[in-house]
This record gives sequence, structure tokens and C-alpha cells, in this order.
Amino acid sequence: MTARIVLLVTSPRLPAGLLTAAAWDVLRSAPVYAGAESELTRAVRVAGAEVEVLDGGATQALLDAVAAHGTAVWLAGPAGDQALARELGLRLAREPGLAELELMYGSWDPPGARLLDAVEVMDRLASPGGDPWKLAQTHRSLAGFLLEECYEAYDAISADDTDALREELGDVLLQVLLHARLAENLPDGERWSVDDVAGGLVDKMVRRNPHVFAGAATGSLEEIEANWERIKRAEKARDSVLDGIALSQPALALAAKILDRSGRIGLAVPPPPADPEADPEAHLGATLLATVAAAREAGLDPEAALRRTTLAHAAALRAAEHPPSS
Repeated sequence: MTARIVLLVTSPRLPAGLLTAAAWDVLRSAPVYAGAESELTRAVRVAGAEVEVLDGGATQALLDAVAAHGTAVWLAGPAGDQALARELGLRLAREPGLAELELMYGSWDPPGARLLDAVEVMDRLASPGGDPWKLAQTHRSLAGFLLEECYEAYDAISADDTDALREELGDVLLQVLLHARLAENLPDGERWSVDDVAGGLVDKMVRRNPHVFAGAATGSLEEIEANWERIKRAEKARDSVLDGIALSQPALALAAKILDRSGRIGLAVPPPPADPEADPEAHLGATLLATVAAAREAGLDPEAALRRTTLAHAAALRAAEHPPSS
């Protein structure tokens, strides 16, 4: 049997005793060592295995254990104990007959594990002794920042800059986490947390996608969208098809959304005419709304169209500010 030193690496984001069968087999059959007490060392002891914590001399202790038992296990810390792994690797390279070094993963980070880190960091920042700025914020004081971060993410999408989008979505996530952490300080009966946010989202996604989670027949995209709207209407008792529209969005986008909602139920109400001389602003608004309606009929996004043209105009202005020298 080949002598071996097993470096057992585990995810710090999972319960300490949640290990693979292979990991438990080696822990119960060989001497186990660690550099410090931890939840993992306690879990291993509760399962009936012995763990010796070493203050130093780990390399020699592992080699002695291998000589006596054929296998020794080192419970790696959260950082992976890279210095020890390097030291062992060099020693075994110089003396190849001593043992083989084996890296074993007892557990892995699940998808989304770094979200747990983000929640932990935000909790530290927004708790007593954390960041004074974050502690002084409210949902209302943060509202503008949430809009700004969403616009910056929109800009990254418009520029097809996926690296920038990744960063900007992180800033949006920061706002979500901060709002959720602040909500934990609300009075009893009003309090909620990031788990409530995530739980509500999960329930909604499962409920509104029966073609994925409930075995419903999968139709065309149009049928899936229509079913989504039916489920949404059943969930929310609304007096108007316009309920739920974000009224703070830019005016062109708001106009397009209102026209879209009215179009879904086949309701067309022309805007009231305005006398250009008596109320020039109202006349301009009616003209713009008619333009948005025409864009919708043509399948165009008026918000994106105006943004594109405005940005092109801005680029032309910048070029005019610095004409090429003759």
C-alpha cells in the first residue's frame, strides 16, 4: 500500500460535518492533524475520530504518522494551508520514497457560495462598530444610489462591455444587500432580511414558471409570456392594468410601458388634445406621446432611440470642441 499524506480541503461555507463518504473513510482510518481548533475539528471528534492540533512541526509529525500507519490526514484551514503544502511538496520531492502527497476535496463550494461571503461582509459593515456611513443610511437616502448603479449597469450593457457589466452588477448587488441589512433594524413586525428577499424571489420564480417546475406543457415564447401574465394577475389583486408600473422611470420609457399595458387589453384611449398657444408644454407632451405610440407600433424602443441619437450628438459636440489642427 502506498504511503500517503492526505491534505483534506473543505468548504468553509458548508456545515463542517457535511463531507463526502471518501473523506469520512480516510478520517476514520488514519491519524488526523490540524493547525488549529475549528468547527471541522469538533465535527470530526463528534463523529468518533481523533484529531491532534499541532502548534508547529507539522511536516515531521505527518511523516512520522505515515511511517507508523501508512496514511496521515491534515485538515486544511480556510486558506488551504498553502505554506504547509509547499513545504511537504519540497520535502517529498527531495525524498520521493517517503510518501505521496494527495489533495482531497471533502466538500466543495456550491454555486452562489460567494453570495454568503457578501452577506457576511455587509453584516459586518452595517453592524455596530462597522462603517459609520452605512450605519447612517436609510432606504430613502439610498434610493438615488440604487438608480445610479442600475443606470451604470445599463450603460455597460449598451456598450457590450461584459467585464464592466460584471462589476456594475456587483454594485447593484451591494445596494440590495445594504437595503436588506438595514431592514433587519426595523421594528418588530416590519423587519425582514436578505433571506426573505431571496425566499420571495425563489417562490415567485417557481410559481411563475410551471413549465419548468410543475411539468406544465411548454408552448411558444408568446404562450409562456401570456401564462406568466395570467399567474401574475392572479397573484396581485389590481384595479387597473396600469398598477405596478414604476412611475419614477424616465418619461419616454414610462410612456412606452403605459401604451404597452393598454395595448395588451386592446384599450386605446387617445391623449386629450392640447392648444399649442394656450398650453405649449401640454401640446409638446401630447406630440411626444404620439411619437412614442408610433415607435411602439413600429416595434422600436423610443428610450433607446433617443439615447442613441443623443449620445451621437454628444460625441459630435466633443469632436467640435477639439477640431483637428490643420
